[in-house]
Amino acid sequence: MLNDLDNERYQRQMLIDGFGIKGQEKLKKARVLIAGAGGLGSPISLYLTAAGVGFLRIVDYDHISLSNLNRQILYKEREIGEKKALIAKISLNGLNSDTKIEPVTEPVTSENFFALTRDCDLIIDAMDNFAARYLLNRAAIFHGIPFIYGGIHGMEGVLTTIIPRETACLRCIIKEAPPPLSPIPVLGALPGVIGSMQAMEAVKIITGIGKLLTDRLISFDGGLMRFREIKTKRDPHCPDCGSL
Repeated sequence: MLNDLDNERYQRQMLIDGFGIKGQEKLKKARVLIAGAGGLGSPISLYLTAAGVGFLRIVDYDHISLSNLNRQILYKEREIGEKKALIAKISLNGLNSDTKIEPVTEPVTSENFFALTRDCDLIIDAMDNFAARYLLNRAAIFHGIPFIYGGIHGMEGVLTTIIPRETACLRCIIKEAPPPLSPIPVLGALPGVIGSMQAMEAVKIITGIGKLLTDRLISFDGGLMRFREIKTKRDPHCPDCGSL
């Protein structure tokens, strides 16, 4: 499946032990849903596009605002007022024209979340609200596909990788949504840290290399520059995955 340009573009990552041509071909065939094109969605989508993922469905109904630009590195001042998902497609295809970007300019809802996710191999959470996150969690369980959760607040962030029927799901780990906070405080570099790790987990899932962040939740404190690992486990009474 790879051509000469692919071999040149991706040569550095194909040198990684266990990656090679087969790993790159897996990336080229992969279909990934990124829910959210903001602070987390920016580095996730940039690094997956750069890595050569073949298809990205980017879901975001919001418009670019000036207050986004301290962290949402997909966008520029001249694009304020435009739809994020549409500008994300333009920006990402400027980086890699071979990646197919499908922008979806609508919110994740109880009416559309199954349809948005059913033809994807992987779901990545880059949202800022738990109602949508829980819907994505249910979709991952229903379709039997991995789900990478990430969250940010201030100078702290968390992430974990969920494999349905094998690991704790999001509802097992966070049983009740925290009170909504708007606007959410965030240092611009923080989603770069968490989003980059989510992108790395996605590449590992697709290619099969490395050890995944399963049954573990990583907590990062940027103020103290400290990582902490929290063990997670399935809840047999979980309303989302307990019956599996």
